[in-house]
Parts: sequence; C-alpha cells; structure tokens
Amino acid sequence: MNTRTICFTNNKGGSGKSTTCANLAYELSAAGKKVLMVDGDMQLNLSLSFFEEDEVLAMAENKKNLYYAIKDKDDLTDYIVKTEYDNLDLIPSSTLMSQIEYELFTMMQRELVLKKCLKKVKESGKYDYILIDAPPTLGTWVINILCASDDVIVPVEASPWGLFGLANMFEFIASLEEMTDARVLGVLITKVDERKNYYRQTMEVLDSYESINVFKSVIHVDSMIEWAQDASKPVAVFKKNTRSALEFRELAKELMRL
Repeated sequence: MNTRTICFTNNKGGSGKSTTCANLAYELSAAGKKVLMVDGDMQLNLSLSFFEEDEVLAMAENKKNLYYAIKDKDDLTDYIVKTEYDNLDLIPSSTLMSQIEYELFTMMQRELVLKKCLKKVKESGKYDYILIDAPPTLGTWVINILCASDDVIVPVEASPWGLFGLANMFEFIASLEEMTDARVLGVLITKVDERKNYYRQTMEVLDSYESINVFKSVIHVDSMIEWAQDASKPVAVFKKNTRSALEFRELAKELMRL
C-alpha cells in the first residue's frame, strides 16, 4: 500500500484547516480508507474534533503526544491513538507545541525531524492516508510538515480577508522545492455564503493563479459544523445529511480521484 501524506496549511488563521482535515479524514475512513491524522497545532482543534476536552488535555499533559515525539526524535508508531471510528487514528498534539520552534532550532537537519519520525509509520503501509493539520504560521515547524508531505491542500475562507497572505504561502512552498517534493494539490474554498459576493471575488482572484488547481467541491457556511465540533464529532456523524456533510463527502471523492 502506498501511503499518501497530505497537509492542510495556510498562514492565515480561521481558514478551516482543522475542520477540513477532521471531516475529510472521517469521510475517507467511511469510504473504507485507513487514515492517520496528525495534530500539528498547539490549539488542539483536530484532537478536539474527536475527543472530549478532558481527554484531549490528558493526552496533551502526558508524554504520548506529538511534542514529545518531535523533541525526542522518536518513531511515531507508539504515539497513535484510536478514535471511536473504524479506520481512523490520531497522533494528538500538546499546548507545548508553542515551544516546538525552539526545540527544533538546536537539532541537526531540523527541517526533516517529522519526516524521520513518520518514516516507519509510512513504510508500514498500514494507512492509505496520513493527514497533517499545520498551524497558521510559516516557520521551521511548518517546513517540517511540508517536508513530510506528498501533497498540500490550502483551505481559503471566502471572506474579504480570506486571500490575505496567500501569495506569501505559495512563495513559501515554492522556496522549499529543493527540500521537499510536496506539491500543492489544490485550494479549497471554505465558509462560502452565496448571499455575499465574496465567493465570486475569491474565485476571480484564484483564477489569476494559472498553475493552481481549485477544488470543484466547496464548503458552505453551516451551523451544524460548530454544533458537531462542540460535540467532538465529525459533522456527518452529528447530522448525516446536512449540507456540509455532503460537501465533505464529495471532497473526499474528488481527492481520491486526484
């Protein structure tokens, strides 16, 4: 089995990275794919999408989380936690990830630490997909995530500020081409509200990037997403046929074709 590693990154916060990573992971697992999620953000949002807050904090406080694995340059196999869903596992994060740049600064080949930690997991062939949720920054840790990835999905919010910094994001990824083979698989437009013009404006700007694929699937504003997050469940589990659940399902189908 060839394991495909995909990261979700955008240096602007609020773009829907964690939401997309969580719900796409669930839909891929529901389609029979084996999926490992890696929560790379100190905000713990990906972990909170599947576990109650007290469980997430407990995982963040013990040493079986991503921070300590990176700090100790450890094989990530022993850090994997099963979710309640078939085919869907997680490597949890920690609030200590706020210190990860400092930890990496002292290491040799600091950009490749995550790639090496994931090596055995990836080579085991246990997973079809490894999905990594990146923090909204452009630093050594995000370089680590990009170096460990095959593909990059850039979620972009359909709002006046949604495209802010997107050019910087693409330039940052392009600057790493000698270090990583990761390619931008596509831009995913999130938080679409048809009553406003922002979606059309966003599409017009993205059309100017000739070499960038834009996913046909889009994710509309849906209050059920927030309710599902509050319940620590994927939106399709919380309410099966709500609009966003169907959209994430279509996104999973589109991804599997790429």
